[in-house]
Amino acid sequence: MKNNLLAIVFFLFSAGCSVQAQPLEIYVSDAGNFSSFFQILRFDENGENGEVFTNDQLAWPQDIVYLQHRNSIIVSNLNSGKITEYNADTGQYIGDFATGIGGPTRMKIGADGLLYVLQWQGDEKVLRYDLDGNLVDRFTDVGVSNSIGLDWDSAGNLYVSSYDGRYVQQFSSTGESMGRFINSNLSGPTNIWFDDEGNLFVADWTGGSVKKFDAYGNYLGIFISGVGQVEGVDFLTDGTLLVGDGQGSSVNRYDSGGNFIEEFVPSGTLGLRQPNAVVIRELGISPVRETPKPVAFIAPSAGVEFNLLNGNTAPGIEAFEIYDVLGRLQASMPYTGKTVVWNAETFAEGIYLIVARLKDGTAWSQKAVVKK
Repeated sequence: MKNNLLAIVFFLFSAGCSVQAQPLEIYVSDAGNFSSFFQILRFDENGENGEVFTNDQLAWPQDIVYLQHRNSIIVSNLNSGKITEYNADTGQYIGDFATGIGGPTRMKIGADGLLYVLQWQGDEKVLRYDLDGNLVDRFTDVGVSNSIGLDWDSAGNLYVSSYDGRYVQQFSSTGESMGRFINSNLSGPTNIWFDDEGNLFVADWTGGSVKKFDAYGNYLGIFISGVGQVEGVDFLTDGTLLVGDGQGSSVNRYDSGGNFIEEFVPSGTLGLRQPNAVVIRELGISPVRETPKPVAFIAPSAGVEFNLLNGNTAPGIEAFEIYDVLGRLQASMPYTGKTVVWNAETFAEGIYLIVARLKDGTAWSQKAVVKK
């Protein structure tokens, strides 16, 4: 689930720019015994200070996505056909984000700023939603049986794994089937992800390993061995990866070469039985106390070049911050009282949040859509 970082370029007048490392939270979905004991756990960046984030309204939870603009965590539930939503700070159940899905499994936000959702059953096509839970379309032209893993290559083609079919299907960037990319050497694939060289890694739940394939789908061998019922993968900022070990009821940490480092979340912590999603959230945005009256301070709201003040006089502004749709801080810029122009020509298209922090502790925030 490793994503290439977006190239960020700012044209600033009399303003500096700095990129800051952010603290992390790690969320783990626990499938329990597949019929009960469902929970979402939360840990700090060291795998410690764990807590039960929620066990409410879960029905075989599958995946976790953070929605910055709603300050919420959404969870896909295979048994109920729902994506449920929770307050990101408290874990309190908010409501149903989306319903009527044929067993939702893996979810990811694409480069287009839409949420891609896999279906275990039903028509088994990939669904797309906007980030407020509205169905946009059935993106793919054919279904993938028991689909449970997805990622994109550098060209924007989409790949989806089939657990029972033991294959990985390839789709074009517009959702047309391009055939089976991998059709052998798999026993029960779950998560899939590409590295920067174009190699595809596949977590094989039934095979008890993570397998590596080249950019043409040729099998290269075992990347990680001895990890039973492997499901749930994400990357720490140091390049090491966290992997859910269902057989060991733990979350393990491996180096970039696939070598075991440690049990990052030890076996059975907080009753952990069956980790099936591991999601790292960068705590990029510190709490934002909005001004009583919303201020539109960006013009235009869509395009490639944005004036971050839009004619407002703003003696109280201290800094501007730019966040992507996952809530990750991309850059911060002190405000010196002069015009700030953000040129997004080299950005990927999608939604960004700009926060103007004021000296009194309040803030303005506004979404901007990079559209070329």
